[in-house]
Amino acid sequence: MANNQLATAGPETLPAISDIDANTSAVGILLALSFCHMLNDSIQALIPSIYPLLKRSFDLNFTQIGLITLTFQMVGSVLQPVIGYQTDKRPRPYSLVVGMTMTLIALIVLALAPSYHLVLLAAGMVGLGSAVFHPESSRVARLASGGRHGFAQSLFQVGGNTGTALGPLIAAWLIVPHGQHSILWFTALALTGMIVLKNVGGWYQAHLLESAKRGTPKREHHGTASRSDLILALVVLLVLMFSKFFYFASMTNYYTFYLIHRFGVSVQQSQLYLFLFLGAGAAGTLAGGPIGDRIGRKKVIWLSILGIAPFALVFPHVNLFWTAVLSMIIGSIMASAFPAILVYATELLPGKVGLIAGLFFGLAFGLAGIGSAVLGKLADATSIEFVVAACSFLPLLGLFTWFLPNRQNQPN
Repeated sequence: MANNQLATAGPETLPAISDIDANTSAVGILLALSFCHMLNDSIQALIPSIYPLLKRSFDLNFTQIGLITLTFQMVGSVLQPVIGYQTDKRPRPYSLVVGMTMTLIALIVLALAPSYHLVLLAAGMVGLGSAVFHPESSRVARLASGGRHGFAQSLFQVGGNTGTALGPLIAAWLIVPHGQHSILWFTALALTGMIVLKNVGGWYQAHLLESAKRGTPKREHHGTASRSDLILALVVLLVLMFSKFFYFASMTNYYTFYLIHRFGVSVQQSQLYLFLFLGAGAAGTLAGGPIGDRIGRKKVIWLSILGIAPFALVFPHVNLFWTAVLSMIIGSIMASAFPAILVYATELLPGKVGLIAGLFFGLAFGLAGIGSAVLGKLADATSIEFVVAACSFLPLLGLFTWFLPNRQNQPN
């Protein structure tokens, strides 16, 4: 009977971790998830970090580079909400290990790829691994939150941002000097992640079984939004996600080329500047969730998207020093948006953590992938400088935050 209940248990039927009196264990799980998110996203960040190397090795243009990002981002975009919806109905505790295994295989293919088409295949497999990882790990993080949902999501997300920042740095030290085959060294990260996620899966399965034994578990109550508010909120969030991730795509995929072309820095130096931008983003992510717990998600969303507009508009017109400084300011403020957006959306549809996480992580992947391809085509037709200048107006779309409905029991 317990096994049958386990098979149908969704996140809305799971007990809060504080009810199980295992706070120490829960913090350990959050840290483990954050660590594995760091590993997953450092591997994912490896792909754009080695674009200069791939461009030279396979004689690629900017459009082909954009298609690499489009491939792994779109695979993740399409599959994440599907996987999230399925695991809402039937949780799969050990699917996280499977996702990391796919990433491990992708690294081997990428390291040994003799052609552009196999690079695209490896990129797609990285997207598949991330599609499995994000929805289920977001649900486990919420289960282990003890009610501090913004804090848990920020702690989970900061691992991903840290990994995204470390990817270029490791690439600059290891991959660029030693070539494509040295990507095999990254398989150690995937293997480490598989070991940690096996333990996380065991913890998750134990709590699913505990929920099944209790029979009348505690449910989350946030109040479901009206249909009109839900539609309006989703439309506004879509616009805000578009603003954030198109701008983010311009920075993560073309910032190094911008620095090389405009200021004449080396490939390795450009990776260090990219690390500063992404590292600042990690700090902003860690702050965004807890601040949202205290003052409300909507205020954080206002600040994190519209707040970077003055800095973004000045960014294309300054020297190298101020380019680095402004990139860190932009990265830290902008990164605080995603935890707030994700928790805000989860509160709109309580009990659909996997679907919401899959949808919004998938949307982030898809918008970044489309943005990379579109901006690559635009760069070929104009210049990298033009792309950076055009994208500086995107944060002004943060004005649409005005139309977000205010959530009940949240500061406005």
